[in-house]
Amino acid sequence: MGYTQSMTDHSMFINSSEGSFTALLVYVDDIILAGNDKEEIARIKQALNHTFKIKDLGDLRYFLGLEVARSKEGIMVNQMKYALELLTDTSLLACKPASTPIDNHEKISSSGGIPFIDIQAYRRLIGRLMYLTNTRPDITFSVQQLSQFLVKPTISHYTTTIRILRYIKGAPSLGFFFSSNTFAHLKAFCHSDWDTRSDSRQSVTGFSVYLGNSLIS
Repeated sequence: MGYTQSMTDHSMFINSSEGSFTALLVYVDDIILAGNDKEEIARIKQALNHTFKIKDLGDLRYFLGLEVARSKEGIMVNQMKYALELLTDTSLLACKPASTPIDNHEKISSSGGIPFIDIQAYRRLIGRLMYLTNTRPDITFSVQQLSQFLVKPTISHYTTTIRILRYIKGAPSLGFFFSSNTFAHLKAFCHSDWDTRSDSRQSVTGFSVYLGNSLIS
């Protein structure tokens, strides 16, 4: 139907011509349509409905745990409901918030420490935090550090994970804001430390890419 599969994301299909751009994103039986051509969007929805009998839910508000709010100023994307469910499931909804996701003076290591018995619970918790990093880059480094100990976590690792949850409690609605008043100018920043991983002596690299003032990667 005129759509080309993206080489960088095989779940996304693009229809682009002069002055018209439409993107179709698929996850199992959920679909997001976005673009600047209302006639094309109406055409593809009609074609999909003819084949699959789809249900049009209107403007995007919720998708796979992502909450979307639109205004004249731009688009806000967060995972507040997901974050609150995570705090509820771990009985931390009423906990005292932490000001940072991790103690910068604490050295996380695989050596020493009392083993944490419920390994599966630790893995599930790290997995759920990984999904939250879709809209919370502020916890990405902390989660990345703790995800290296899924085989033999210690009580110290679990305690540090709880600190991340306490940090999330402080502002569960944080997320990305994509401004409608910004310039289409790409900016990229990167940084790395120097072999600070005490176990492997490897460096950790981080990067951020902005479209105007909006963080996109």
